[in-house]
Amino acid sequence: MREPLSEAQAADLAKAFKAVADPVRLRLLSLIASHDGGEVCVCDLTDAFDLTGPTISHHLKVLRESGLIAGERRGTWVYHRVRPATLARLSAVLTPAVAA
Repeated sequence: MREPLSEAQAADLAKAFKAVADPVRLRLLSLIASHDGGEVCVCDLTDAFDLTGPTISHHLKVLRESGLIAGERRGTWVYHRVRPATLARLSAVLTPAVAA
């Protein structure tokens, strides 16, 4: 049996759910998660969208601030990767508790 979320836990997880509720951010998250090697350069993400660089950067910032991805600057480019622990927490909330 699993305990229900506390108010603080729900507020924290709601930020991540809100971040992925946007189609562009959900697609960005999917592209990052499915990329070979587990990380992707922002330069490889911009071509997948008919959006400006600053718009993509904004969406990536929202994903970073919600804890779904992490970024690392290497020279001029930033490389992004998913944060598996955050995805696991989201998944756990959506998975029903099963009685033994």
